[in-house]
Amino acid sequence: MNRILILNDGRMGHLNQSVALAKYLEVPYDVMEVLPKYSWSKPLTYILDKLGLKTKFLFRSVMLPHNAYEMVVGTGSLTYYMVKVFAKELEAKSVVMMLPQGYKYDFDIIFAQIHDMSPKQENIIEIPANFAYVEPQGIYKAKKKSIGIVIGGNNKIFTMSKEKLQAQLDFIIKHYQGYEIAVTTSPRTSEAVEQLVESYHFGYEVIFSKKRINPIPDFLEQCETVFITGDSTSMISEAVSYGRTNVIVLPLESQKTNKFERFIKSLEKEGYLHIYDGTVKNRNRKIDFGTYLQKVSL
Repeated sequence: MNRILILNDGRMGHLNQSVALAKYLEVPYDVMEVLPKYSWSKPLTYILDKLGLKTKFLFRSVMLPHNAYEMVVGTGSLTYYMVKVFAKELEAKSVVMMLPQGYKYDFDIIFAQIHDMSPKQENIIEIPANFAYVEPQGIYKAKKKSIGIVIGGNNKIFTMSKEKLQAQLDFIIKHYQGYEIAVTTSPRTSEAVEQLVESYHFGYEVIFSKKRINPIPDFLEQCETVFITGDSTSMISEAVSYGRTNVIVLPLESQKTNKFERFIKSLEKEGYLHIYDGTVKNRNRKIDFGTYLQKVSL
């Protein structure tokens, strides 16, 4: 395979999944941003897709890089229609990294997370988590035995309670006396929660609003255990696919049962992680995403 074209909707968690595929395939890639031109662009793509019509006019002016591509890859609903458009134009394979709900499942390959309960089709490959490829950067270097804490924030499903998080942090500090505790917040972390984190004066901390770096891969390489709040499937997927660290998810509050909770519980059932319930359990089974590529011809 010569080269892959990756379509980017501007969400890093989505882009990382597409890039991970290219990394596992060891194929060079180009990234092209695709953003809707009109507020009604995305809704119209569902209709055009059902009619089998393909056009670029709904998205902002895009210039294809001057390369030959054998595959067009996208993650996230803003990319799915354009994956089909460019795959046809380039005579390339169309590949998406999550179940493209609302669109026809006629892509060449669909990698679908098990918790989405996708239909059984030859072109759909079920995977236990988001595709992830972890590369430590040397941002964090542990000075002694260490544990990591990755703190997210509110999203459309989960709510983070500052009081509950404080109780969890207090437990972790008490349980891991003598360890270096490394903490990072994320783009979703509220100012109130970041202030709470700063009040502890951990051995190593990254407050993302002040310092936009990502030490998580280094946590996964060096820490004995990593705690991750349950709002990010991307962060959890990285944790269960790299290194030997134990993974513990700090559950957040939600109004009703949802696919994200099913995702976390399915990983716990298979021994990839432990959902914090007031106790600590060692769970460090890892997913080898490379094995899923052996099931398809790419």
